[in-house]
Amino acid sequence: MDPADEPAAGDERHATRVGLVLVTVYCLLYAGFIGLAAFGGDLLKTLRPLAGVNLAVLYGLALIVAALVLAAVYMRACRRRGDG
Repeated sequence: MDPADEPAAGDERHATRVGLVLVTVYCLLYAGFIGLAAFGGDLLKTLRPLAGVNLAVLYGLALIVAALVLAAVYMRACRRRGDG
């Protein structure tokens, strides 16, 4: 491996910090879903905010989309400046 390809120590710390923040955001979103499932199960089944689709399905889809968005944010935030 070429030494020029290895990330600098500052880049690794930055990537770690960004990753921890984004994982925390996702964990909070997921905890909200689990909390609703545990303590508001009827609400998840009966509330149909969009086109007759219940809240559980919408929240689940939102978690998937959030994971993709957070992954894109991570890639963008950790891209090296010289990579364009």
